Amino acid sequence: MPISALPSGHGIGTLGGEAYAFVDFLKSCKQAYWQILPIGPTGFGDSPYQSFSAHAGNPYWIDLDMLAEEGLLTYTEIKKSGLRCNPDSIDYGNLYEKRYKLLAKAASRIPPEEESFAAFCADNSEWLNDYALFMALKLKNGMSSFHEWPEKYRVHNEKKLVKAEEELKDKIHVRKVFQYLFFKQWESFKAYANKNGIKIIGDIPIYVSPDSSDLWANHRLFQVNGKREMTGVAGCPPDYFNATGQRWGNPLYNWNYHKKQGYEWWVKRLNHAGKLFDTVRIDHFRGFAGYYSIPAENETAEFGEWKKGPGKNLIAQLKEELPGLSIIAEDLGYLTPDVRRLLKYSGYPGMKVLQFAFDASEDSDYLPHKYNSNSIVYTGTHDNTTLHDWVKTASPVEIKVAKKYLKVRRKPELAEAIIGAAMYSKSDICIIPLQDWLGLGEKARINTPGTNEGNWKFRVRKEKLSTEVTEKIRKTTEASGRAR
Repeated sequence: MPISALPSGHGIGTLGGEAYAFVDFLKSCKQAYWQILPIGPTGFGDSPYQSFSAHAGNPYWIDLDMLAEEGLLTYTEIKKSGLRCNPDSIDYGNLYEKRYKLLAKAASRIPPEEESFAAFCADNSEWLNDYALFMALKLKNGMSSFHEWPEKYRVHNEKKLVKAEEELKDKIHVRKVFQYLFFKQWESFKAYANKNGIKIIGDIPIYVSPDSSDLWANHRLFQVNGKREMTGVAGCPPDYFNATGQRWGNPLYNWNYHKKQGYEWWVKRLNHAGKLFDTVRIDHFRGFAGYYSIPAENETAEFGEWKKGPGKNLIAQLKEELPGLSIIAEDLGYLTPDVRRLLKYSGYPGMKVLQFAFDASEDSDYLPHKYNSNSIVYTGTHDNTTLHDWVKTASPVEIKVAKKYLKVRRKPELAEAIIGAAMYSKSDICIIPLQDWLGLGEKARINTPGTNEGNWKFRVRKEKLSTEVTEKIRKTTEASGRAR
């Protein structure tokens, strides 16, 4: 359940009252985990997997009512802001135009010398200074990608950027305050969740965005040339579903440099994530074993090649320096022997998705009887359609296999049977998307991979979280022995 999908009166889910209410809902349902999407500020296509920073939080999630309660905004200012609220969908264009102006008013009311703000800036200076300057420069350059900036800004050089820092100090301050407010609200929200027995599963993309402060400020970590241009980009090769493969366009890591640095950047990144979440899901875990490299000038992924990743060296470093960190490895898709070996070496639980289980072979690794306990089972993920839509749109073969495996006669019974199969499986943790519990259809889908429009907009209405739904989830949870 994404934070952004929570009910709220201001256009998008936030870390305010409805986030606390959802924790109460989960507690009533006897749940133990709430898995969310990446928390970073969204960039291209509004995707949380294309963020301007690997460390920053999303300003859209800062709750406006809480700011009003603190005296940083007035309710009149919020009411007159022009923010639109569709309870079923997020209007990112309206948020960009109106919400930042409101947040900037709040930020102007926090002076740089305020003690708690100054302490936050000092504690997070390693990433915050670069990020705030990066965002200020984006504003100065019409929010264009940093690759299009004049060279004096595009090439990160601390000495040469001193003048820009002075010119943009007000905008830099505002962006730092956004982060201060976000993490202040996040800390309070997470403490409430944990106090009520709910652990937060966070999500971090393996790659950073091509338009991010990470690439701009730390070019040595990535495969770029002297002009800071990417020489190779991430993606995946052609397959049955896509004849030209997928060109994601993310910068690839310079793993040799990372190794020489003792994987310091990764250790710090995951240490940061470990403070924010109780468990960290790493997207595209297979990229640590081997990654698909596409020449940056290519428009498709047809002529890329597989290259060796950091493998056990990185995992060993993480285990040594962050021994208490709980990690979930997203290991979906075709797994080569090197990926299987790395997953086994890591000891991290992998993922099982039931929408992938019912193929014509009737021998899928995603069938529940093949699971071991060290795994996380899902009916579907944010990249799948909802379970009820899957039942409508799956191939006749998949439906036949599913009905046979689950011993279901009627197609309308399949969705409930699949939820039951997940809940009664051997997997240590079972995550059911809220849309599947609510029986929602295709309109409630969060993301369709390979598309750049119409995604990440789903919202749930407050009245959907009814007593009837609470009882349904609680009873299934108790019956399967998963109640907490």
